[in-house]
Amino acid sequence: MKDFPGTPGTWTGLVLRISQCMFAAGSIASMATTSSFFSVTAFCYLIASMGLQGIWSFGLAFLDAYALVKKKVLHNPVLVSLFVVGDWVTATLSLAAASASAGITVLYYSDFGDCDFGKECQKYQISVALAFLSWIMIATSSLIMFWLLAAG
Repeated sequence: MKDFPGTPGTWTGLVLRISQCMFAAGSIASMATTSSFFSVTAFCYLIASMGLQGIWSFGLAFLDAYALVKKKVLHNPVLVSLFVVGDWVTATLSLAAASASAGITVLYYSDFGDCDFGKECQKYQISVALAFLSWIMIATSSLIMFWLLAAG
């Protein structure tokens, strides 16, 4: 298998995974600091999805760091297949959660006029923006993993 930027065990792969994890953690932190997120199902789904995204990305970042330290190549076809499936599943869940939460945020902020929740609306918007940034990172990673699997 070839060594594309972003593949497991490379510096770019590690940076990609750490950024996924950080954006997901930021999204959770922004949403969890509001007092009423639990009353909206889409926001609860966003927290659950970003939690799964954070755990998955942290685990793979740890694996990338280990591979970099030990100078190992993580191009085993079975391992890459697992990465592809995991990335595609988390990417799909993250996009669905971010889109649903964005819809609710637009409903609160734009369609109802001004948001009655005050500062919480800004936190909702920040959380959704960070969720979309996390999704962009995981979508990039999933495409790289699929490309690596196809080239292998």
